[in-house]
Amino acid sequence: MGNTPLDPQQTDGSEKRKDRQPENDNIRRLKAKPGHSLYALALFIAMSIGALRDFDFLPSLPPGVHELLGQPPSADMISAALLIYSFSAIILILSRMMSGSGKFSGYSQVAYLAGFYFFYHFSGAMGENFWAVFAAGMTILGLDSYHVWAWCSEEIRKEEESLAGKGRDRNDE
Repeated sequence: MGNTPLDPQQTDGSEKRKDRQPENDNIRRLKAKPGHSLYALALFIAMSIGALRDFDFLPSLPPGVHELLGQPPSADMISAALLIYSFSAIILILSRMMSGSGKFSGYSQVAYLAGFYFFYHFSGAMGENFWAVFAAGMTILGLDSYHVWAWCSEEIRKEEESLAGKGRDRNDE
């Protein structure tokens, strides 16, 4: 038998690395997953910087579009919707934490928060309400990030224990 990568008689350990490759890929995937929440957080912060400037870098909508959209909701109605959304999002994240789900919803959360920024912008109440949306967003995205990080850490621990168990089983044979 030659010294080929598929030769089970190799003494350099490449056979073991080949056997563990799928698990190692899973661990790498789990280690990368919490980074997605950081991307969502960075996107939210970039959007918040634009909102803080009241989106002055974007072109104004033509008057015809404003007429088509109609009267914007009042700031009080938007604030009530933000409050309900924030509590609902936090409860959903906490329920995913309790159920052991690894689902990540950061990008959809950023989209919802962008909606609140834009509603406040169109109603002309961005200045008074920016910090409410920003605080809600940081709370929601921070909790979601923590959830994903904790879930991935636990899954990585389980994978490593599984690999260690398989390694002991092979050594016993």
